Amino acid sequence: MICLIVFSIDLAVKSYLIGWEEFRKSKWLISYTVVLFVSVIDWVLSVSMACDERLRIRRLFRPFFLLQNSSLMKKTLKCIKRTLPEIASVIVLLALHLCLFTMIGMLLFTKSDDVKQNGEWELHFRGLLQSLTSMLVLLTTANNPDVMIPAYSLNRGYSIFFITFSVIGTYCLMNLLTAIIYNQFRGYLLMSVQTSIIRRRLGIRAAFQVLSCQRDPAAFEEAVSVDAVLEVMSKVKIKSYYRNAINMLFQRHAGVGHVDLQQFKTTFDELDKELIKEHPPLPQYSSPGLRRLQVIFSHRYLTLLGNVLALANVTSICIILVLNSEKSTTERDNYQVEVSNLCFILYYLFEMVVKIFAFGWRGYLSYKSNMFDGLLTLLLLVLQVSIFITSGLPDSYWDPATRGVMSLWEMVRLVNLLIVFRFLRIIPNIKIMALVASTLLDLVKNLRAFAGVLVVVYYVFAVFGIWLFEGAIKPPPEMSVPSNTSMKNITSNYSMECGTYEQLGYWPNNFDDFAAAIILLYDVMIVNNWQAFLEAYSRYTTEWSKLYFLCWWLTSSVMWVNLFVALILENFIYKWDRSHSCSVTDVEKIRYETSVQFMFKEQIQEPTEEELLCQLHQHPHLHLQ
Repeated sequence: MICLIVFSIDLAVKSYLIGWEEFRKSKWLISYTVVLFVSVIDWVLSVSMACDERLRIRRLFRPFFLLQNSSLMKKTLKCIKRTLPEIASVIVLLALHLCLFTMIGMLLFTKSDDVKQNGEWELHFRGLLQSLTSMLVLLTTANNPDVMIPAYSLNRGYSIFFITFSVIGTYCLMNLLTAIIYNQFRGYLLMSVQTSIIRRRLGIRAAFQVLSCQRDPAAFEEAVSVDAVLEVMSKVKIKSYYRNAINMLFQRHAGVGHVDLQQFKTTFDELDKELIKEHPPLPQYSSPGLRRLQVIFSHRYLTLLGNVLALANVTSICIILVLNSEKSTTERDNYQVEVSNLCFILYYLFEMVVKIFAFGWRGYLSYKSNMFDGLLTLLLLVLQVSIFITSGLPDSYWDPATRGVMSLWEMVRLVNLLIVFRFLRIIPNIKIMALVASTLLDLVKNLRAFAGVLVVVYYVFAVFGIWLFEGAIKPPPEMSVPSNTSMKNITSNYSMECGTYEQLGYWPNNFDDFAAAIILLYDVMIVNNWQAFLEAYSRYTTEWSKLYFLCWWLTSSVMWVNLFVALILENFIYKWDRSHSCSVTDVEKIRYETSVQFMFKEQIQEPTEEELLCQLHQHPHLHLQ
């Protein structure tokens, strides 16, 4: 109720601010009104039924509130909508390919009088729906080579049929689909960035026009007072490094007192430039000996030595784990691993201290790799001291099962986990690894809109799945049942046939609650053994259940995974092109703010002065003479 009231106030304020004419043109606000109206009615019905109803329509509408408040998600939906016609053409071709080979398969693998030759027909081509399902799953390679083994056992020539189907469908058409989505996605983003650039240039040109009106009308040349610009910049909400850069450039013209249009536009080009983060200068020591030590400890060879020792530490842990793999907790000898870990941790502490000495606190913390390294070193030191306090110094009589807050083995295992995790420090020192890691970090920033829409899609399909299949599959009485699963109406249709839902023990994968539904949808999205879910739910409910899973596969695996691949490609290609001019040290010492403006910088067309003036005079909210 509180949420609906907040959304209603939000809608009322937006409608009042933009006016009725603009409201009628906004499809999102009209949809917002309809969704709120339906949600309120559904809420009233819920309250009148004491919240005991099973079906709540407003659950499907909840993701809409997330979408309509994010302009990035709206752009993403437009991108998907624009891509759908091209995707549909390939999907139709894929469907024709699937149907054609299904018919050929049904002609090849018919029922014969010899029971021994009916294996392929019995398992995969008994009817049209079963044949289509088998070939669809083969398209995702989830049932390969199982689907062809019965026929292949009779005649190896049958493998040509299945291989031809996979080569055309999986390796040609599916990858063609990826290429189309990537091309359309890139084209839409380029168009979106072009629009954004035009809007920015228009704003800068309008700012110049407004500010130039404050000068003497008798002045022959249009110009803007530097003091006026600096006064405006002091009030503008903008990132500090952009404000400082722009103010610095304008102050260079303080002697003249004004700037012309070209100088004004060139100065605001700083908004298009990327941020370069520079590290603080090294501390200055007066003693020659300290300066010599500073040179030694700030050299990259110290970091390389630390990487070698980190590798040696991980290798020693790996060897001890292999030797103790068959031993129980009480049989393990933690003396050796603890002694070696203690030596390595002391070196890590030494490395951290000398780097702080060489770079200073600010310089040390300006490197993200040092922050990561230092934090894990301090955690390792705290854990090691805790082990000494609870169990004493390392000796061969340590009891791994000794318990305090944690057992000795649990603490040693935690130390080993942190040491293995700390080995990731090598990434910034290897150029290609640093490039891949940087791409992944940028994806976290650039994937917010895509992740938001993906959350919406997961939510909607999970709600539909719960409505359709809740309680459809129950584990047998002798199976362990989760606490949130009722034992009523346990399914008696229990089979242990190899490869089925039951034999694989997939009982936790169901639609009995929201969390389980999300996990099941993820399992189907990665199409590994998804035929087990298709077969089980069609057997326990109806054959029409396959339509639900087919829609989810098309939405998630075909559409969304390919969009994700397109975004990864765009980010990686952009960074790869730039990496040729950067060394390993540059990747560590310089942080680039990757934005879509820079990704398409070479393809963007700058608007002409005539185009800007034309748009300015046609602007509905800005009336300039």
